[in-house]
Amino acid sequence: MITSRWRWVIIVIAMMLLAWSIYHRSYQVSSLLIAIVAYMVWSHFKEGTVVLASEAFQKKEYDKARRLLADIKNPEYLRKKRRSYYEFINGNLYLQLLDDNSAERHFQIASRLPFRRPNDKAIVFVHLANINLRKKDYERVRAYLARASELEVSSRIAQIINRIENEIPKK
Repeated sequence: MITSRWRWVIIVIAMMLLAWSIYHRSYQVSSLLIAIVAYMVWSHFKEGTVVLASEAFQKKEYDKARRLLADIKNPEYLRKKRRSYYEFINGNLYLQLLDDNSAERHFQIASRLPFRRPNDKAIVFVHLANINLRKKDYERVRAYLARASELEVSSRIAQIINRIENEIPKK
């Protein structure tokens, strides 16, 4: 749960300590430092700053969340569960900016990835339904609501699904 800049600082310090430990033939310390460097590189690509961005988003610090997500240069390298929340948060941030097309693209990607809870995935489908309701694409709205209804959802999400269904004009 650290930014890329701090990861690189830790890697540089660990590399200097690694050189020192090899010079002094302290191979146990050297192996520990190699493991630290390997973990920092792995976590940079597989973990990113998604957790920090999620915390900032929940605190309604949207600019900070945007900066933390922009720190991730290659989101396709993230673990699947991290990537799903990366796309979810990005979609919500684009909704804040009223950019429906970018938000829909991020929610589309998130809808194909695994989430920890079915309710989270249902929220993605509800967002997609809402975006398409504004675009007046009612077939897609029905399809997304059907997908959301198949999942185990909370009563709050079920109420939102019912409200959106009531806004669809009858043929």
